[in-house]
Amino acid sequence: MADEQYEEPDNTAVRVALWRAMHVQVDAEPHVFEDEIGLRLVAPEEDWRSRPDMDPDATSGFRASTVCRARFVEDLVAEEISQGIDQYVILGAGLDTYVQRRPETASLLRVFEIDQPATQSWKRRRLIELGYGIPDRLRLVPVDFEAGGDWWRQLSDAGFDPGRPALVVCAGVTVYLTKEAIAATLRRLGGLAPGSTLAMTFMLPAELVDDVDRDRLEETKPRARASGTPFISFHTPQEMLGLARAAGFESARHVSGPQLAARYFEDRTDGLRASSGEDLLIATV
Repeated sequence: MADEQYEEPDNTAVRVALWRAMHVQVDAEPHVFEDEIGLRLVAPEEDWRSRPDMDPDATSGFRASTVCRARFVEDLVAEEISQGIDQYVILGAGLDTYVQRRPETASLLRVFEIDQPATQSWKRRRLIELGYGIPDRLRLVPVDFEAGGDWWRQLSDAGFDPGRPALVVCAGVTVYLTKEAIAATLRRLGGLAPGSTLAMTFMLPAELVDDVDRDRLEETKPRARASGTPFISFHTPQEMLGLARAAGFESARHVSGPQLAARYFEDRTDGLRASSGEDLLIATV
């Protein structure tokens, strides 16, 4: 990446952005999700697709899972907008590009993106350099989680109104957090205003992952550890539902990987399928 005097974004955020772009460039139509703006933000070297973690065949399942959850989230955003929700919080936003790709619907929302300071600072600079700017409806909220940053207070300081309902999304994050941190986050979110919705992904224990995907998941664990983002927490669906209910959510449901695959990949003829192992918790206050 050019201009290395600046802080760099989290490597997992970069990987997700590149996988989203690869789906458009490598996989056959119809595309489940279209996003090449993240690629523009990253501006990688020309040979970026030769990176080991970009191998089109070896990473196809992970790439499909990434775009599958992104599509589900944006379908949920549209549904929540139709219900009158106008606050959208993304915990662990990484290089999310919803505001840039969906300006018409984003104009109906105030979007709060929460992430580590280095990623937020870098993203702010890149959005300005590329001409997207930082519209008032987009609030970048840098929180130093490792130093015990109070994300809830900083979210309120950025203009979030805790007295009004919101949609909160936390995707691809919980596997990197301790179970105690996840439970604490759920307790905080369980106090959202009535009518609020949470969508949170979580990783399944290895014994619940399909046989065809289990070995590949195990292979990724040492690489994640070596890159400084080790996998920490795995949950069964029953555990996640229990945590949500204990945190004060009025209702909670589980959306499995196979359900998502059936929704977005069933009619494909190219064999592209999402890896099993990552499921969703949908909870409402």
